[in-house]
This record gives sequence, structure tokens and C-alpha cells, in this order.
Amino acid sequence: MFRTALITTALLIASATLARSEPVGERVKVNGMEMYYEVSGEGDPLIVLHGAYMNIPSMGAIIPKLAESHRVYAIEFQGHGRTTDIDRPITYPNLADDVAAFMDAVKVEKADVFGYSMGAAAGLQLAIRHPEKVNKLAAASVAYDAEGWQPAFRAFIPQMSVEMFVSMPFAEDYRKLAADPDGFPELVRKLIALEKEPMAWEADVKALKTPVLIITGDADVATLEHSVALFRLLGGGVMGDMGEPLPASRLAVLPATSHTAVIGQTDLLHAFVEPFLLGKTPKGFFE
Repeated sequence: MFRTALITTALLIASATLARSEPVGERVKVNGMEMYYEVSGEGDPLIVLHGAYMNIPSMGAIIPKLAESHRVYAIEFQGHGRTTDIDRPITYPNLADDVAAFMDAVKVEKADVFGYSMGAAAGLQLAIRHPEKVNKLAAASVAYDAEGWQPAFRAFIPQMSVEMFVSMPFAEDYRKLAADPDGFPELVRKLIALEKEPMAWEADVKALKTPVLIITGDADVATLEHSVALFRLLGGGVMGDMGEPLPASRLAVLPATSHTAVIGQTDLLHAFVEPFLLGKTPKGFFE
């Protein structure tokens, strides 16, 4: 009887834990749009921001992995996934202000943030424009200046066209979730315009007090030199083992990794992000 009771209790606990980790989808009014988001997990709040042309599902397994130890709020940006579009350009400041308004709407005063690609740049702008809302920022595949993109990508931007993107496989995937199934060409137009927006945030980044984890692939869209420059702007790049605390910001480079391959490396990403959010550092000989 006692053993049966123990087993029953264990099953109930496991069931409750699973239920908490299962994402719950909601919608909320944000700056004139109906923003879709999902909440999963328990713990300190963590906002997850996807990349351009993406949505919550296309972020893959990193969201449920992070939800094992955090209360994750994964959102879908303007015109992406199940969030409606509005008559407004997509810019990084606009996206950042949307995240800030979302946090107000769901009553999250301050949170950690994990962003990938466009979401990472939006996260960087969130820390710049609304520093009181960001505890720590993990930014994967990010740049702070347009000059930091790979020369091949900068040369490709003028060649981008709506027709080029509407023929790609993810154009059909867009229709499966979109609030407006026919809205993809307009989204592409806005995202091409985003690539041409001025980006020169060095002074703002240098003034940041928010700890940032920069994650980049060694074959990413931002050059390695640019990622190192970003790290140095945030106080990184010093020698440890000299009796001084390590900088609050960190840099991680994923080997043999292109831009689109970054988000799929769940275990590696989690191994970098989780210790950063918890403030854990490897111990050296002199500690």
C-alpha cells in the first residue's frame, strides 16, 4: 500500500511538471497588433526572440530546453507566425519597443533575454532603449554595426527581391501559421528594408551596463572580428588569473557553424546560455 502511494505521488508530480513545461499559447494587444506568444516552464522569466522569417516552432528545441529551468515567454514578432502585421516598418527599435510593451502587458517587470539573429539585434536594442527591463542578454548571431556583416552578405543585400524569397520553401511554411496567409510578400518587403536600415550602435553598446553573452558561429553572418569588437566594447577580452573579477559579458564561438546552423545546436547553446544566466564561471588554478 505504501509503495503504491509513493508511485502514485511520483506520477502526479511528474504529470504536474510536464504540464508546467507544455507551452500555453496566448494573444495580447501590443502597439496595435495582436501578438502571439507561448509560456512554458517555471523559474525566473526569460524572453525568447526569434530570427527573421521565423516563428516559435522554427526556433527548435532550444525553447523547451530553456523551459526546464526558466519561465519562458517566446513571442512572435510583427507579421511573423501568428502575430498580425500593422502599417509600420520593421526596425530594430520598433521590435525592441514591442518587446517592452509586451512585458508591460503580461506584467513581467524585468527578465533575461535570449535572441537569435534579428531577435538578438532586437534584444540588443531592448537593452539600449529599455535597460531597466533586461537582466542579462544572450545574443546569438548579432551585430551592432552594418559594417560588421560579412562582405559577401553586404554584397548580397542589394540583390534581394520579394520574388526571390516567395519561391523559397519557408514561404509555404509561413501560410500554415500566419494570421494573414497572403501576407508573406509584404513581410519580405519590410525585412528587405530592414537589411538596408542604418545600424551604427557603437556608442550605445559601449554605454551598456547589461551583461551580454555573444554567441557566434565561426562562419556566421557577422565576422569574427566584429564579434570580438562587440565583446571588447562590453568590457571583455582582458586576461583572467590576475586577481580581478572576469567581465560580466562573455563570448562563445561555435565551430564549423554557419549562421543558419547556430540555432539548431541546442546542447551547445544551452551549455553556454545556462551558466551565463546563473552567473557560473569555470574555476581556474588560482581560485
